This record gives sequence, C-alpha cells and structure tokens, in this order.
Amino acid sequence: MLAAAFATVIGDTALAESRPAKELFGGMALPAKAAPSPYGSYAKGCIAGAVAIPTDGPTWQAMRLSRNRRWGHPQMIALLERFSRDAVQLGWGSGILIGDISQPRGGPMLSGHASHQIGLDADIWFTPKPANPLSPQQREDLPFTSMLEKEKFLTVDRRLWTNSHAQVVVQAASYPQVERIFVNPAIKKKLCDTWTGDRSVLGKIRPIYGHDAHFHIRMRCPEGASGCKPQAAVPPGDGCDKSLAWWFTKEPWAAPKKDPNAKPAPKPRAMQVSELPKACAMVLDASGPSSEMEVTYQAGGGAMPSSAASAFVAPSPAAGQAFELPAVVPVPAPRPSGW
Repeated sequence: MLAAAFATVIGDTALAESRPAKELFGGMALPAKAAPSPYGSYAKGCIAGAVAIPTDGPTWQAMRLSRNRRWGHPQMIALLERFSRDAVQLGWGSGILIGDISQPRGGPMLSGHASHQIGLDADIWFTPKPANPLSPQQREDLPFTSMLEKEKFLTVDRRLWTNSHAQVVVQAASYPQVERIFVNPAIKKKLCDTWTGDRSVLGKIRPIYGHDAHFHIRMRCPEGASGCKPQAAVPPGDGCDKSLAWWFTKEPWAAPKKDPNAKPAPKPRAMQVSELPKACAMVLDASGPSSEMEVTYQAGGGAMPSSAASAFVAPSPAAGQAFELPAVVPVPAPRPSGW
C-alpha cells in the first residue's frame, strides 16, 4: 500500500489531466517519497519509492544521463551493483555500462520503451566499462555496438562476440530474482549452439526484437509486492527449440497483410493515467524527496561521494517533446508463448 500521505488526493489530480501519461511521468524529476512499491505490469504501471543508482560506481557507469532513467526498485539497484562486481570477475573490462532502468516514478516513457515502467527492468550494454571513466558528454555520445553482422540475417559477428559476452549474459540469468533476460534471437541461438557450461538457466534467456547492442534484465515481482502484476512463467527447458526456430522464419519479420477493403485504422491514442493502475494517479501526485541525493542508493550506508552527483537537468514541465532515442521495432501480435 502507498504511504498514508497518498490517501488524501483531492482536487485536480493526475486523473483529471488531459495530457498523455507518458508526458506526465516523463516530466517527473524525482520519485514519489514512499515505501518501494511497484504497481501494475512491466509495460503498464508505475513505481513509488524508487531509488537512483549513482551515476558512477567502482564497477559501473550509468549511460545517457540526460534521460533520467536510472531509477528502480531498491532490489533492482542492489542486483545491478552485485552484477557489476561479478562481471568484472568474469573479465568484463572494469565493469558494466548501465542503460535505461526506469523513470523516477516509472510509468510510460516519452519514447524508446514499452516496458521499464515499474522499476524492475534494466538494460546493460554489450560494451564493457572502459578503464578510464566516461565523461557525462561521452556517455551521451558513445554509439551502440551491435553484435550482429550487418550483411547477414540474424548472424552474430564472430569478430565482436566473445566468450566473455556469453559468460556475462548467463551470469545475469543465474540470479534467482531474475525472471528473464532479453537478447536478440541471433544471440540466443549463439548461446544455444556454443554454451558448454550449466544450461539450466538458458531458458531464462529469451529471444526478442532488437537487443543486439544491449541485453535486458527483468526481475520478478518482489516478495510482498501485492500491486505488482507478474509475467507468465518461463516455459520449461533451455529455449533452444521450435520457439527459437520461429524467429528464423519469415513470419516474425513480415509486414502485416493489409485488407484492401478495410477502413483506415484510427490513429493510436496515447495512454492516459486513468488506464494505468489506480495507484499510479496517487504516485504521480505524491510529494517527492528534497533532493536526488536523498534517494540515491547507498549499498554501504554513509554519505554519497560528490563524484556520484547526477548530470541530469530536469526538462520544463511544459515540454512535451520526445527525447532523441533509437527507433523501436514494432512487435507483431503472434509470438511463441513465454517470450
């Protein structure tokens, strides 16, 4: 449940707003000050009590700081810090580069993702953290590196993909609180064909569009989070079966067939706050902390070093423009179960 301060939302609430939910949630600079609580599903929800991962850590750096998407459930942030240390032990440079986690209060984003709405999703670059820390500007400008060959269909580039890449992905899948890892179908096939270690967690690694320059960690709903809507369980097995073979047919990539007699479809309407779980209106209206530092995750306690200060600059509340992000490939409706 939300904190008691949420209970008296009156007057002009977010439910009365005519602006799309993505503009309202995308314009929030700080989280709702409350106990950590995800509400709804990964692609239709919000989060109260999110915390930020420091922009810099001994074994990680947060990327694309201007997006202000390094917020998540405390358990997700703790997992990322642990994973960053484990990745170094596997020879993954000096740590990990962390992409989008969630917005301060979760919810739909202005652009770039359908999920990442409840603080339990995080993107990890397939580029290790370099020995020399990246500046805020370098973190904005560093290009993504696809692991696929440009001239071949769904083929991993052997000049780029290494055993360390495979080890890091499997390590991320090994944590019990991780429910899924999303990768490009070609990367999933590469793991199916070459992984010689314990294959018991390969089933968590799911093929999906995109995800060729980063992989996506999804945590299961935390224990006791009654407002969190879980995804269906991953099917048994290693996932190296016909559900993977489907991605190497024409069906997933074919343009939808058009009925010449059909009337033009109405323009898609942006999601409204009223379409999200009811708690999300209160999350949106709730008071926030006095500063970002107050809600920046501290694994060991104590004061956060000044080097961890954020480079994020809050957008004007009136600004409704989308951030400049890579295009997202639409996902057709038919897919094998358990993706």
